[in-house]
Amino acid sequence: MTVKELYRFFLHELSNTSFREDATAISSIIFEEVAGIDKKHLIQNPGAILPEDVVERIQHCLSELKNNKPVQYITGYCWFYNMKLRVNPNVLIPRPETEELAKAVIEYASKKQRSAILDIGTGSGCIAIAIKKNVPGATVTAIDISKEALETAAANALAENASIQLLQTDILSPISRQQLDVYDVIVSNPPYIPLQESATMDKNVTAYEPHLALFVDNNKPLVFYEAICAFAEEHLKNDGVVFLETHEQLAGSVAKLFSHHYESHVIKDMFGKERMVMAIRCR
Repeated sequence: MTVKELYRFFLHELSNTSFREDATAISSIIFEEVAGIDKKHLIQNPGAILPEDVVERIQHCLSELKNNKPVQYITGYCWFYNMKLRVNPNVLIPRPETEELAKAVIEYASKKQRSAILDIGTGSGCIAIAIKKNVPGATVTAIDISKEALETAAANALAENASIQLLQTDILSPISRQQLDVYDVIVSNPPYIPLQESATMDKNVTAYEPHLALFVDNNKPLVFYEAICAFAEEHLKNDGVVFLETHEQLAGSVAKLFSHHYESHVIKDMFGKERMVMAIRCR
């Protein structure tokens, strides 16, 4: 089988899956990552014969995609804020709206000489690392309850030469969070999807991404925001700011949590959805 024949077969098969809308992009990623064949090589050498082991690896990737495995978990990386970060089923795959959250913090912190910043629920470390790389003068601490997630974040920080402090902490535990310092900025993309919504979500999310980082009890959708608000009362400086990613249907409720002693704003993402809350402490 030639490169062109295999590519066409791969693309055709992928077009009949949940990845159909991104079939061309995913096919190109797999061929480049597994076989080292980019679009230019494919066009110039359509009749090239691939080694059998390479064909088998590409076919294995196709099988995984047909089973709804995200391409980022197959290749082991994703792009975030111009960084190639490691990802695996222990951490969420960073979304574009999370990149917007990181950008908002970076723009704010860049105006300060020095800032102590806390990233709650860091996962892959994407937010914390992006902040540190773009605001070198900031002191960045990142926490997560998952040891495996922190190991992934540590590997990413090392690869990006970003000096951040990583701590295993449960933000829902008052005792655990009391061990943390006082900060100028608190940022978080916490779990916020009510568990009942999992029934309508794509299988590539529910079957592979960590539920611990995605879902909350149907009856307690604001549990992490309430904990962050309580934490901020004692651990956010008087002129400090909280940046939060939220469920589009909960943004208003999250903003109300910060109605006392804060000036809170709901911010829309690039798709016009209310997905972020910025709360400035007024005392």
